Amino acid sequence: MAVIHCLGAGLVGSYVARKLADRGHEVHVHDFNPQREVVGYRRIVLHHGDAIEHCEQMHEFGEFDIVVNMLPGDIGHAAIETLNESPYRIVDLSFSRFTPDRNSGKAVDYGATILWDVGIAPGLSNMLLARAYQAMGPLLKAEVRVGGNPTGPTDGWNYMAPFSPKDVIAEYTRPARVIRDSVQITLPALSERHIIEVPEKGEMEAFLTDGLRSVLNSIPAVEMSEYTVRWPGHIQRFIDERSDGTLDEDRLVSEWAYDHKTPEFTWMEVRAESHDRTSMAWRLQDHGGDDGHSMARCTGLVTMGCIEQWLDNPDLLPPGVHAPEALPGRALDSILVTMAEERVEIEGPVITRS
Repeated sequence: MAVIHCLGAGLVGSYVARKLADRGHEVHVHDFNPQREVVGYRRIVLHHGDAIEHCEQMHEFGEFDIVVNMLPGDIGHAAIETLNESPYRIVDLSFSRFTPDRNSGKAVDYGATILWDVGIAPGLSNMLLARAYQAMGPLLKAEVRVGGNPTGPTDGWNYMAPFSPKDVIAEYTRPARVIRDSVQITLPALSERHIIEVPEKGEMEAFLTDGLRSVLNSIPAVEMSEYTVRWPGHIQRFIDERSDGTLDEDRLVSEWAYDHKTPEFTWMEVRAESHDRTSMAWRLQDHGGDDGHSMARCTGLVTMGCIEQWLDNPDLLPPGVHAPEALPGRALDSILVTMAEERVEIEGPVITRS
């Protein structure tokens, strides 16, 4: 079994660390204040302290196979900037606005290999769009709709953040890069709002966010968009408070704090249409379980699947920076099977284990 160092043990990071430990790996967790679920967990060694500083001293922790960066946003980017100066294999889940492909040459020079954006969206959504492209050729239209939400409208914001609230705020403020008429353009975040019907849940609202990232350049399409999904009323309140100057980030971090007692679910739809009007579509839904909340499960199972594919084949990727759609098709097949075995509901062209 492998030795794996996990940077960050928040809601998602702690899930990934525990699942890797359950599969027999020796897991080292680096965090100032890790989630209580990893404290004392079998096969998990805790390293309390500044994970960024630990990145600079990683060689002092002995031999290891992979580093998993699950620190949020700009902190995660700082970790990557340090890690890519050593010949490590790195799985990056930070979702920083500063993507690691900007320094691909640096990674190659130092012999680092980075697989980035390995969550549900971006991540699994990239792999599904790549599968559609491989099956149907250049796409006429590609759309991703995704969100983690309470199972029904709640008081206040109708929302709680299943990962760092500050990263959610960044999603709401960062301009959205999309493809229109085969050209990449930038549109305001939260634009193109529309009501959709989510099975078993009813009407929800979708709006543009900047989640396409690497597929903007890797998958040819005439039109390509990614939309975040929320309960109606949530994003209008955000827009209204931003407009009248009452939006306070510290207050949002508190008011959007995750509540383990509130039922929640994660839902994603990926649709692709070819020029001859052939289409492929997938729907994914999860309501969490005893092992973790739904977004941690959906994100973490993709991350874990990528890690284990790399462990099974150490030469899977050459030095440099790689997006999830660069993985071979068998990686997607394996991830879909694992998610289904973990009771994540998946509809669409799913590969089943014989």
